[in-house]
Amino acid sequence: MSFHLIGSLATTEELAEVFSDRSVLKAMLSFEVGLARAQTRLGMIPAAAADAIEQATAVEDFDAAAIARAARESASIAIPFVKALMARAGDASRYVHWGATSQDLVDTAMVLLLKQAEIILRRDHTWLVGSLRELSDQHAGTVMLARTLLQPAPPITFGYKAAGWYGAIHRSWPFVDALPLQFGGASGTLAAYGKDGPALARELARELGLALPGAPWHTQRDCFALLMSRCGIYTACLGKMARDIALLMQQEVGEVAEAGGGSSAMPNKQNPSGCTIVLAAATRTPGLVAAFLSGMIQEHERSAGGWQAEWATVSAVIEATGSALAAMVGTVEGLNVYGDRMRANLAATHGVIFAEKAALLLTPRFGREAARALAADAAREAAAQGRPMGEMLAGSGLTEEQLADLDNPYDYLGAAEEFRRKLLEEDNAAG
Repeated sequence: MSFHLIGSLATTEELAEVFSDRSVLKAMLSFEVGLARAQTRLGMIPAAAADAIEQATAVEDFDAAAIARAARESASIAIPFVKALMARAGDASRYVHWGATSQDLVDTAMVLLLKQAEIILRRDHTWLVGSLRELSDQHAGTVMLARTLLQPAPPITFGYKAAGWYGAIHRSWPFVDALPLQFGGASGTLAAYGKDGPALARELARELGLALPGAPWHTQRDCFALLMSRCGIYTACLGKMARDIALLMQQEVGEVAEAGGGSSAMPNKQNPSGCTIVLAAATRTPGLVAAFLSGMIQEHERSAGGWQAEWATVSAVIEATGSALAAMVGTVEGLNVYGDRMRANLAATHGVIFAEKAALLLTPRFGREAARALAADAAREAAAQGRPMGEMLAGSGLTEEQLADLDNPYDYLGAAEEFRRKLLEEDNAAG
């Protein structure tokens, strides 16, 4: 298990296992065994050789630390790994990795690891979006303050806010494209196999359960770049939700609360610990995505440096994304929503958040600018005196019914419910 203290907030135990030494070795061995099986079916190597290669793939027989040390000499873990496999394959050693190149092995192994990670992330994503839909429906009529530039604004519903979280997270799900096989040989032409190269590529893709690209992509890194960028967007959407929840949890707001964690010094505290983990991931991910994008400018048919930087970056992005997602699942699972406090915070504004509504009602009589000035004056007086804004507008020409209904939040929700429903009806590739 590669779940270390220093990275405990940057990954999850499941994802740490996906990118552990043992898992990486298994993925590389899967490529080599799959290649040998595909070659056997096409009559390229003896069946006995493929059997011998498969029998030499016990993960515990490989020294990951030794391979890692040797990799610093060749700038590739593939070279010492293949040497180690050849040493265990006996007479079949000459058929190990036959016709493939190091990047075929390394890239395809990463794709196999990403397939495992996708299963974990998809499980949590499915739970989260389903829970957000339920949360939105449950609170479709729970009115609360909107907040613009962190200041009170005309009301919305908590259901609408939750639908906004749902929409962004649902739309930005990163795994929307099938992950492709990498198989091109030394120069990306599969020249070692003559005319049978494309057939072998098809057979290998089928063997490993991967998509078959139109051509190898050794220095065309857009498929990984798209995934990395989408992970950055997805994690940012989770971070926006975490920021909202953390702000709503503040003592002076108190409208929601996650189960949270305690403080080492202050027994009274209930910290937004899940949100904190999400925000930590959302802080790290943009830099990691930028590092990947910087490495895309690769030389000719094989990169020196850009490609070699990717493994650590890709795994870090996926682990950060999964860490944020798992933390948000835990946050929503234990989230408490306090509708009474939301109404109390609305009432505490003394109706000044309805100054826009008052100005609109006054405009036919006074004109736009005069109406805005009158509403602004009434809002200042209401705030200063702690009295309802409607009282400050007595004698303004508004009817008693208009004055009585001025601070009714349900009368000034506009299309909030229509927009909420539309957000929940949105569909995309993640659906």
